[in-house]
Amino acid sequence: MIILSGSSNPELATKIAEKLKKRVYFPCTQFADGEIRVQIPISLRKQNVYIIQSTSPNTNKHIMELFLMTDAVKRASGKETTLIIPYFGYSRQDRKDQPRVPISSALISNLLKISGADRIVTIDIHSDQQQGFFDGPWDNLYASYVLLPTIKQLKLPNLVIVSPDKGGTMRANAYAKRIQAEGIAVVYKERDVNLRNISKALELIGDVDGKNCLIVDDIIDTGGTIINAANLLKQRDAKKIIVSSTHGLFSSNAVQKLHDSVVEKIIITDSIYVEGMKFTNKFKVVSVSKLLSEAIKRIESGTPLSAGLLD
Repeated sequence: MIILSGSSNPELATKIAEKLKKRVYFPCTQFADGEIRVQIPISLRKQNVYIIQSTSPNTNKHIMELFLMTDAVKRASGKETTLIIPYFGYSRQDRKDQPRVPISSALISNLLKISGADRIVTIDIHSDQQQGFFDGPWDNLYASYVLLPTIKQLKLPNLVIVSPDKGGTMRANAYAKRIQAEGIAVVYKERDVNLRNISKALELIGDVDGKNCLIVDDIIDTGGTIINAANLLKQRDAKKIIVSSTHGLFSSNAVQKLHDSVVEKIIITDSIYVEGMKFTNKFKVVSVSKLLSEAIKRIESGTPLSAGLLD
């Protein structure tokens, strides 16, 4: 196999390659005017190629790198091109929720296919139906594979799993079963579709009085949803509040806001690399390199991913 990586998360790509005992190539540079230049230094003819690239901020640059690397592999006669996209940008724009808006996730998926992608692998995609946007295999892995061991080490008694919105109820239920929690709770929030990154936590379904609470979510962006949910839990007399999330975008001053909040600990993965980001002692980062390297091994050998990686 051949492993390539763009510039979005070189540290994660290097960790994955080390676990596979392979070298990772970084073929993306820039021309003087800012255009992306891709030149792969080795032959790809009849080779299985894995491109590792989160389409995270700078999102548009990283998506363009992904398009160009995929096209370069196709034109170099690569056998099969698998895109390892730990965080899939534009995934929150997955439906037509108001007039005159695009379904951006569907467009990006179609363009990846046109570029030459044969398979996509993601982690905790924002909505499962997005896998239908791509005309080919799309394997969505679950970060619980690496997050649950860390959560279990906390040994929290009387634990309730909390979804910060109704859309994450299935995720909360899955965590509750695997960690044998006492139950789940769901925060009802209101969001104005005309405003970005603004929501209000209005009501709580479930009993958290005197309980330790674990809020589970797929994405932390500005931190508003998590902080509002945590404040509501405290108002309902919850004890410790822990957060577990897969993708940490941490836009604006989200890290400081979360540090100053009632949340005691935030556990995230390294699916997104944010240059210059400095985490406080409230944050714990666990790597998805083991999960992704295992997925690549199984794809390469033809072994099913369903045992342990897709449940």
